[in-house]
Amino acid sequence: MLEVLFGSRNAERVLQFLLARDSAYAREIALFYDVSPSVIKKQLEKFETGSIIVGRDIGNIRIYELNQRNPFIKELTALLIKSRSTYEPEDRARLVRKDRSRPRSKNKPLVQRRDNI
Repeated sequence: MLEVLFGSRNAERVLQFLLARDSAYAREIALFYDVSPSVIKKQLEKFETGSIIVGRDIGNIRIYELNQRNPFIKELTALLIKSRSTYEPEDRARLVRKDRSRPRSKNKPLVQRRDNI
């Protein structure tokens, strides 16, 4: 819906993903939307240049998040949330669902019990 304002659908997707997940790397966003990582990387670079997002290197991966120091962050966040309300319910649910970033340990029990309480 905001693609006209942001210039492309992928630009809106990047911002929506970062708002929903707090932080992400380019390939993670590309896999989520099933698009080329280079297209997502281009949007991330554009937003980072404009100080809409910030990136930091962790090892050989660059992690991005919305720039909380941007003077328009509250307005941008409100606009993205309002836009998200027009999404199909299953698309909205998929976007805001927090998936585990790494698999559970092989021998770790699903529920940890504390018997000494």
